[in-house]
Amino acid sequence: MTAGVPGFGLARVLLFIDSRTESRHDQPHAPMTRSPLAGKLPPADLLIDVAKLQVAYFNEVPDPAIATQRVSFGTSGHRGSAFDRTFNEHHVLAISEAICRYRREQGHDGPLFLGIDTHALSRPAAESALEVLAAHGVEVMLAADDDYTPTPVISHAILGYNRGRTSGLADGIVITPSHNPPADGGFKYNPPHGGPADTAVTRWIEAEANRLLEAGLAGVPRVPHAAALRAATTHRHDYRTPYIDDLGAVIDMDGIRGAGLRLGVDPMGGAGVHYWQQIADRHRLDLTVVSEVVDPTFAFMPVDWDGKIRMDPSSTDAMQRLIAIGDRFDIAFACDTDHDRHGIVTQSGLLPPNAYLAVMVDHLFRTRDEWSAAAAVGKTVVSSSMIDRVAASLGRRLHEVPVGFKWFVDGLFDGSLGFVGEESAGASFLRRDGTVWSTDKDGFIPALLAAEIMAGSGKDPAERYAALTSEHGEPVYDRVEAGATPAQKTRLAKLSPDAVTSDTLAGERIEAVLSHAPGNDAAIGGIKVSTASGWFAARPSGTEDIYKIYAESFRGRPHLEAIIDEAQAIVDTALA
Repeated sequence: MTAGVPGFGLARVLLFIDSRTESRHDQPHAPMTRSPLAGKLPPADLLIDVAKLQVAYFNEVPDPAIATQRVSFGTSGHRGSAFDRTFNEHHVLAISEAICRYRREQGHDGPLFLGIDTHALSRPAAESALEVLAAHGVEVMLAADDDYTPTPVISHAILGYNRGRTSGLADGIVITPSHNPPADGGFKYNPPHGGPADTAVTRWIEAEANRLLEAGLAGVPRVPHAAALRAATTHRHDYRTPYIDDLGAVIDMDGIRGAGLRLGVDPMGGAGVHYWQQIADRHRLDLTVVSEVVDPTFAFMPVDWDGKIRMDPSSTDAMQRLIAIGDRFDIAFACDTDHDRHGIVTQSGLLPPNAYLAVMVDHLFRTRDEWSAAAAVGKTVVSSSMIDRVAASLGRRLHEVPVGFKWFVDGLFDGSLGFVGEESAGASFLRRDGTVWSTDKDGFIPALLAAEIMAGSGKDPAERYAALTSEHGEPVYDRVEAGATPAQKTRLAKLSPDAVTSDTLAGERIEAVLSHAPGNDAAIGGIKVSTASGWFAARPSGTEDIYKIYAESFRGRPHLEAIIDEAQAIVDTALA
């Protein structure tokens, strides 16, 4: 096997049964060497130079003739780094102009809710975007006191404004690269439904933005930032109070308070940093915010498994700060930088994301009496089949979609999906009365739901998950990844079921080979192969030159290893 061919040196990045365990494999999918910095505070030479990064944002000009330097919307917006000329002012100006043109074409003339997270490039990008938005006379809602605004709060604000309206509808922009490293920037557009824009919308915006880049931004109006701030169309908005006051509509805050639970939260220096204490005060919770430090270098963050700084609440390495003090609380939780992902720490440690998704499904559909009997469970094709088994035991329909939260938006909006979740610790669910809460991922409410679960049952989510495994079996889950060229990624994304010629997988009869998700018949961007007690899915990354294999077995680790080996052989053959 030659270098550059998929399958060479696959890296293990997530274990389902216990994310603290490191497992080794024989070639060809031996894990990448774990960084000696993993779980430790970063040394000075790993920290970004914020000033240099921001200078690069303004001064470096992307070349649209280079594919990697063009605007590219992945599963959740455009992301990149100023140092790589993948997230620079030219990108932001072009995307902002494209959004203005899209709004005009669609007749969206209500306010635009604009939020940022705490990454170093977020505030400069917001300034650039406002200069274009103000030049177009867009009514822009900026956070009061120049505060940060979490992704779910933007969704909540859009939905709240649009409720009952048929014209003058609001939409939004969230400037965040989510849990990505400190040097990254990100830019997302949320239409009037409040959630991530669908593929048709992002393709339109992406194509128009790249056309503008190719034209050297000709035709892009802007006004000086100081003038944009003074514009009659620029407004200050209190995002925090309406969202926090409304939490009782989605979570049993009275039950949490009545149970007297000791709660801890780590905002990870993210956009929700100023929300949690107000949540505690407003709802009278015994909640300790373990740190309110905001530092764009994220020097306080333990290093992730591969030696990079990520604000990932599903990573045991990144969560070491909270895990180390978890015994001070009955339950503790954390959210990533834009607060659209969650991590739950019990007395047993960090609960793997897939496990908690299953626990949430079980709890919500047993306790939300006002939800429609037809409300379904939404999951991505690479999330654990434990969710399938729990949904079946509850008599709930399963709605399985490709990777990307945009596929859940319509179901959340109309209430046909009661709960939706993805394996990377993103989730949302309906209000207690069965109406829409948020159409984007919301890290706050899964975190608070963990407290509700413990308050109502006397058992933490890890104990609840143990009960589910006793009933439904105990899965082991893994995700592995390897380098892939853009051409190889394209071939994998278009792989058809015909690529799988065997009738069996790891000794079991293959029951399904899918290139399209069963929930909505949308292309997976790869394939998924399932048996009675295991499955794997292979798909390319939307933002990196890698591909990923996800796999799960209900028959134990050796069976999972066999699934991964055979999955690897299938992908290697298809991409050779």
